[in-house]
Amino acid sequence: MNIAIARLNGRRAEAAHNDHLILEAARAVFLNDPGAPIATVAARAGVGISALYRRYPSKDALLQRLAADGMRRYIAVAEAALPATGDPWTVFATFMRGALDAGAGSISGRFAGTFPATEEMQELGRRSNALTQQLLDRADAAGVLRHGVVVPDISLIFEQIQSVRVDTPARAAALRHRYLALVLDGLRDTAAPPLPGPAPAWAEIHRHYDAAPGTTSLQ
Repeated sequence: MNIAIARLNGRRAEAAHNDHLILEAARAVFLNDPGAPIATVAARAGVGISALYRRYPSKDALLQRLAADGMRRYIAVAEAALPATGDPWTVFATFMRGALDAGAGSISGRFAGTFPATEEMQELGRRSNALTQQLLDRADAAGVLRHGVVVPDISLIFEQIQSVRVDTPARAAALRHRYLALVLDGLRDTAAPPLPGPAPAWAEIHRHYDAAPGTTSLQ
């Protein structure tokens, strides 16, 4: 019995390891080339194409998993920020930096409207939006956030910053933090004049995901 359990655990561990390799490869491949075939992911992950298809029967399924995982990472960062104490601006800025490192906006900015949203993704999107609203409300109440900033602004800001791509991932990450610092200065300038034009509406954000009805994701 123990041998059988050990073998089963070993198979599960191997499956989990292969799944990790596939997801890491998929993120790297598709963010670099959204049109890449799924076979490229298998090659980069070092697994057979049949093994990949057993886990993800289509490119859509793989992208849905990447999107859901990204939203979970974002939610974890937001949930950690909400109970944080200390200077309100430092808490908000730390959240923004953590969300950027977690990949906020990377999948939505690259693949918006190209694959259907699952019910799980829609629920995760609602959760991430609610958490972001709480963080904005707290910063606004503390008087450290520029007036008029809304959740869709944050969503589109992350997409814009994640679009920065240069020769190496490390250099791209450094530049993204450089531009986030500039954005944070603008978000903190409470003495600035009103932001131009109306804020993005959720209807506009939803249309951004036309091929994925109901998506409200920050990821």
